Amino acid sequence: MSTESRDRSLFVDHVRIAARGGRGGDGCLSFRREKYVDRGGPDGGSGGKGGDVYLMADRHRRSLLDVSYTPHFHAEQGVNGQGSNRVGHGGEDLIIQVPVGTMVFREGKLLVDLKNAEDTFLVARGGRGGRGNASFKTQRNTAPMLSEKGEPGEEFHLDLELKLLADVGLIGMPNAGKSTLLSRLTSARPKIADYPFTTLNPNLGVADWHGVRIVFADIPGLIEGAHEGRGLGHDFLRHVERTRLLMHLVDINGFQEKDPIKNVRLVNQELKLYSQILAKKPMVIVANKVDVGGGEKAVASLKRHFKTKKVFGISAVSGEGINSLLAYAAKELARPMSEETEPAAAEPLRFVVEMDYYVERTDDGFVVKGAKVEKLAAMTNFGQREALRRFQNILKKMGVEKALARQGASPGDNVRIGKVEFSYES
Repeated sequence: MSTESRDRSLFVDHVRIAARGGRGGDGCLSFRREKYVDRGGPDGGSGGKGGDVYLMADRHRRSLLDVSYTPHFHAEQGVNGQGSNRVGHGGEDLIIQVPVGTMVFREGKLLVDLKNAEDTFLVARGGRGGRGNASFKTQRNTAPMLSEKGEPGEEFHLDLELKLLADVGLIGMPNAGKSTLLSRLTSARPKIADYPFTTLNPNLGVADWHGVRIVFADIPGLIEGAHEGRGLGHDFLRHVERTRLLMHLVDINGFQEKDPIKNVRLVNQELKLYSQILAKKPMVIVANKVDVGGGEKAVASLKRHFKTKKVFGISAVSGEGINSLLAYAAKELARPMSEETEPAAAEPLRFVVEMDYYVERTDDGFVVKGAKVEKLAAMTNFGQREALRRFQNILKKMGVEKALARQGASPGDNVRIGKVEFSYES
């Protein structure tokens, strides 16, 4: 593997994971057995709750690389209950560390945006522990011969998308000097060389201007057609969507036989085609390499063609003009956030009423679906006659028998609920 491809693999900003809460512990079927104690009664304890799965934003992480290595996350299962009314221990929660700025999607819908360090979000609940036979004791049934299995934990597939949180985004054509400027402004040390597409990953750096902390993001160079997937920069344009100020670096010597004016317009057009919101962000034009000759003329030309933009002439190598640029950035960031950069208001809560169950006819019989009936089937211990009788009674009260009959079920037909299959009897 080449050095470039190896470096690029260290930055991962999109990954799909599977998160599953721990299964609850099984309840215990037990009766008290002590000398000289007649009819001690049921004493089976309940199982412990399964562990939950959380996502937590960690300020020290810069990529979803670690998550991509092991995309399946399972919380610990609850411990089974025991005799003498001993309840099982709950399973340990699982906390997945992700970078600040991670957005969590499920089935294409945004669940949460982890914008701040230590923001935590529950993504999969653990199942409750099954009840032991002591919990089923009543006046009519003083010696219940049934217990429950633990409830399965929730399981979801989630898409994680990282958008770096920075104050200033450095954009421009390849070799404009963005990485050199970042190393001059901050303690970041990106790889720098004299060939296109040196930067294969976004780089973050923090500058300090008289006590004002400014976070810079260096985005790989954009080329014509980037919004359609050409080049490298299109992969990372999302990372400048959250910046408050864009610094558009341009080489006064041009790039690929295009003069600085054409290059600025080309990159601005790519931003507009990618996102109208991105194109409307505050932007300054930074003419780099003014120390090589012809700098004043190039800066003057840029000011004539882009009268609505602030234009700075700098040298990322010598440091010329850097202080003025930092002072301007600190002043702009001190302004209140505009409406375009404020986070969108959260969607109003919507309550969805789901049916307890519904019946589908298949080629090999019938399937009863629904969270309630599937949970009942998963927690029923079919090896216990009394538990089986309870399962049948609950289905009858829910109307499942009648629903199957309406669908044309006849004795002997195969019926499946979750992972449980049985024959239909009217």
